[in-house]
Amino acid sequence: MTNKLTACTSILIGKKASIDGTIMIGRNEDAKAAWPKHMVVHQHGELGKRFISKDTKLEIDLPGDSARYTATPEWADKDGLFEEDGINEYDVAMSATESTYANPLVLGCDPLVDDGLNEEAMVTVVLPFIKSAREGVQRLGDMIAHYGTGETNGVLFADNDEAWYFENGSGHYWVAQRIPDDCYAVAANQMAIQEIDFNDPDNFMYHPEIKQFVDENHLNPSANTFNFRKIFGTADRSDAIYSEPRVWAGHQMFSPQAAKDEYPESTELLFIMKPEKKLSVLDAQNFLSNHFEGTEFDPLGKGPNAHKYRPISLAKTQESHVLQMNRQPGANIHWLAMGVAAQSTYVPFFNGITAVPAPYKRGKLPAQLNSAYWVFKQASVLVDSHLHDFLPLLEDVQKERRAAAIRLVRTTDAELKNYTGKERETFLTRQSSNFAVDTMNEYKKLAMELITKMTDYSPLNFNTDENL
Repeated sequence: MTNKLTACTSILIGKKASIDGTIMIGRNEDAKAAWPKHMVVHQHGELGKRFISKDTKLEIDLPGDSARYTATPEWADKDGLFEEDGINEYDVAMSATESTYANPLVLGCDPLVDDGLNEEAMVTVVLPFIKSAREGVQRLGDMIAHYGTGETNGVLFADNDEAWYFENGSGHYWVAQRIPDDCYAVAANQMAIQEIDFNDPDNFMYHPEIKQFVDENHLNPSANTFNFRKIFGTADRSDAIYSEPRVWAGHQMFSPQAAKDEYPESTELLFIMKPEKKLSVLDAQNFLSNHFEGTEFDPLGKGPNAHKYRPISLAKTQESHVLQMNRQPGANIHWLAMGVAAQSTYVPFFNGITAVPAPYKRGKLPAQLNSAYWVFKQASVLVDSHLHDFLPLLEDVQKERRAAAIRLVRTTDAELKNYTGKERETFLTRQSSNFAVDTMNEYKKLAMELITKMTDYSPLNFNTDENL
């Protein structure tokens, strides 16, 4: 990226691979350990007719009224909005982006551009103007082909029927693959899409001239196939330490028998996999919260390999989200965990909401405890200070809030049939907001409990005779 280097991890789950028939896309947004995010709802028509990027100065005419959509922008927009993820009023979800790396041979033929469409603007200029995941792929692809981009990225789309993963591998060329309904996919900062079938428009989309571009510039190392990852991507030592182990972790979680012979540094890990059990929204959250626990690579461990590989969940996560689709219209869920996923809680925001609680829209530097982001971060930092003693207390809160979130969703689903129109929006907003505030308050209580316990950890402490 040009201004903000990110290093995220993504998951996509098809409707027949999930336990309840929902479709899920999720991602950790990783950049800085202290860099607040906000949660907002943009109202219908709010964006106007023209967008100007603060990052690249790109100017784009916007097509018609923008849809209402949820988003998680930065606390400061001097380098761009970075809205990152959301669900619009037409029940379409988007998450952008999974930063990737292209090889020099490709970039020598189609360089990145300085004034193109980058991550900071993608959600803003695409999500409010699409009515299906496939439309989202096409709109983003057309814009990158026309304006170019200064980054190589992966972008996730979903609606109530299908999930797609989009990748651009150079300044202008892109491909996208539909995730099969009975499969899942994980991606971690390297080109993920493999074989492209140019005769299967139901499952693949691409720049109309990508094959010609590759052929004319002699970029394909295997003449009889078109493996996007091998043509456009990298497979170097940094991938082995940084990216591939996170994909391996996902396969070990969801396909342990099929992946039993895989190793963390493999360059041949598959993008599309079938899970060996049906996956729930909690499984998606567990993946995004994973830090190699149960293995020798867990950074919370003490062995020689504890910090060998970059984990999925780490201190530099600003927010983590799972966008759960194929539910009731307007009741798809934007699950949001502020801060480090492993130490936070995913809060369900229904996409039919019209507002979010004020603390979720606040947060800046330095820290301020009227901000949801900083409330979750405060508890996280306090737990880190005495991890062995405090982690069980955090886990108790997480377990209670997880169960409460599932109850909230079930209760809301059961009652939703009683509401229509504006009353429906008000009900969904109230349900989401109440739970969001309650969860934040539980983390405030946890922080006070941790501070109370920490008072006895002072180096100035002494076992004083209480009788004196």
